[in-house]
Amino acid sequence: MRVPGPLYFDAQAAAATVGDAFVLAGVEGHHAVDVRRLRTGEGVSVGDGAGRVCVCTTVQAAAGRLTVRVEQVLRERERRPRVCLIQALAKGGRDELAIQAATEAGVDAVRPWQARRSIARWVGPKAERGQRRWGDVVREASKQSLRATIPTVEPLLTDGSGAAALDALDALFVLDPRAGQPLSAVPAVELRGLARVGLLIGPEGGMSEVDLDALGAAGARRVRLGDSVLRTSSAGLAALALLNVALGRW
Repeated sequence: MRVPGPLYFDAQAAAATVGDAFVLAGVEGHHAVDVRRLRTGEGVSVGDGAGRVCVCTTVQAAAGRLTVRVEQVLRERERRPRVCLIQALAKGGRDELAIQAATEAGVDAVRPWQARRSIARWVGPKAERGQRRWGDVVREASKQSLRATIPTVEPLLTDGSGAAALDALDALFVLDPRAGQPLSAVPAVELRGLARVGLLIGPEGGMSEVDLDALGAAGARRVRLGDSVLRTSSAGLAALALLNVALGRW
């Protein structure tokens, strides 16, 4: 579904109907009025983050507050299969770069994974802060890419327990440059028959054999992208591009 820009998110969009007017305030209102400088008569979209978008006209712009009138309501259909990126924690913000790009590419959910070889660790209060930060990253990336649905940020997988992700998935593909089968060789008809597919990306330096063996024993499939080795921040985007083509989304 194509969403007319610019796009903001607000809970009021979940119930508003054509002809309704409401005020966009707070952080979103400040950005719309004081940063983007939207003015009366200009178009703007306001979504609820769950697939419902109100296409609006600006009625009034005041400091930090944008009053809009709903002209049209769009609703994105739920896609199948849902694609989840399980991203290993990485230093230097590379994991955030990965989920930002994945959001722009249309991923449906992201899940942080504290692999055995992850240098970055979410311990104690850091886990809650990290979860919130990932939520902020996917929300902002959704606005930038004009997405009607914000990807879900799922709970942290800890202690190398990537195999636990399979409990909620129909299939999990583990990106491994040493794998024999390329992801591009997985039949599209096989993917389209699934409800939920996962892509697991390891940390810098690759995954430990312990993690790989546990994932294989749980039913995950190792696949590769090509002959080169991609960074943890770019492998997910490349894999999503292949899935998007196979599923007819791109």
